[in-house]
Amino acid sequence: MSEKTSTGLSQALVDWMAEAVRGKIVSFERRPGGGRREAWFVDAETADGTRLELFLRYDRGRAPESFGLHDEARFFLALQDTPVPVPRIHAVHPTEQAILAERVPGQTWFSLLRDEEQRVRIAREFMGILAELHRVDPRRISPAARDADLRDLVRAEIGRWEALYRASAAPADPLIEMGLAWVRGNVPDVSGPVVIVQGDTGPGNFLYEDGRVTAVLDWELAHLGDPHDDLAWVTLRAVQEAFTHMPDRLADYAAASGRPVDLDRVRYYRVLAGLRILILAHQGAGKPDPMGEVGNGLVYTTLHRRLFTEALADVTGTSLGRPEPLVPVHGENERLYDSALTQIKEIIVPRSEDPFVVLRSKGLARILKYLREHERLADAKHREELDDLESVLGSRPADAATGRALLAEALRSGALSADAALPVLHRWVLRETQVCLPAMGRLADQHYAPLT
Repeated sequence: MSEKTSTGLSQALVDWMAEAVRGKIVSFERRPGGGRREAWFVDAETADGTRLELFLRYDRGRAPESFGLHDEARFFLALQDTPVPVPRIHAVHPTEQAILAERVPGQTWFSLLRDEEQRVRIAREFMGILAELHRVDPRRISPAARDADLRDLVRAEIGRWEALYRASAAPADPLIEMGLAWVRGNVPDVSGPVVIVQGDTGPGNFLYEDGRVTAVLDWELAHLGDPHDDLAWVTLRAVQEAFTHMPDRLADYAAASGRPVDLDRVRYYRVLAGLRILILAHQGAGKPDPMGEVGNGLVYTTLHRRLFTEALADVTGTSLGRPEPLVPVHGENERLYDSALTQIKEIIVPRSEDPFVVLRSKGLARILKYLREHERLADAKHREELDDLESVLGSRPADAATGRALLAEALRSGALSADAALPVLHRWVLRETQVCLPAMGRLADQHYAPLT
């Protein structure tokens, strides 16, 4: 790519957008959110004076091909003339990971909608759209889709994610090893139906305005698979963005699709959905981006590690206990953390007009809150982890990092079962949650809603 403009996009990328819409790019602004990808509002003007409101999704990193924006674009393009509302695609960059689309009006945060009648109406409409998605002919994505066996597709999906995990430079994670072993050994024994699955679907990944869904967004995890995979994602995303009464929403889907919902399959796919999130976080840990949303990533990774153990306990019927809270030791640097946090809150955020700067300032505050609590609890957490490791490994490792590596290998090799490891790993994630508690706020105590 050529040199960057003063606002952070390369001139070559700006020129590509201008050529794609046969006009002039008059403004572009980085927006908060977008997950692992950058989100930009772009305004263009054509020769006849027409103003175009555009949206750029951009990934500066080198995403694996099966998880890149080019792969996501296949699904956007396949759904352009279907009942599923997706933004119109203007262009897909031939070499860079970039998609230029129309900018659809609407709000993403479902939690901002306070009117209960509208909340229910929009949630019901979304479940109907999900049913429509699952009616779209999967041969739009793969000509062989109609002849595929669902069990084979699920195993291939697990293999795709395991390959991503194994390729990471980060140390092996016992939680992921346990999850991979369990999902491989418990694939639902059903041959179909095979549908287009959005993945990561639900509140926060669609737009709404004036009581209606205006667009379904974020198809980076889309694939062919089981409709219950998407239903599981809805229940997972609803932990972060409450999505009205979940049993009613599942009933809405059943009525719209004409198929009963198998709750056991929803529970299986909740484990698989959570496992994908952990693998994405593990991949990020292997190639950290100091310019990324580190603070938010810290909070949501901690949340999803706990949700993962809870989902696995739910589907396996495992009873999970709670460890005693760690006892903090107050350190000499607390006043420095407190000073930095106070100045971010009282000076930097109030005087920042750029929403992206405000978002990142709050993210920095989360990092500082985590570091302050980590300093207080690190010694106690380390001792408790060593005790747990000794209980499952049979001997006390020299340190926690060595013990985690040994535990991960025991789970990968099958020497230790998920049943034996789950209670221990759940205690770990609860201690991780205590360390991250000041940064997490209400998310520290958010759980899956009941399915019935």
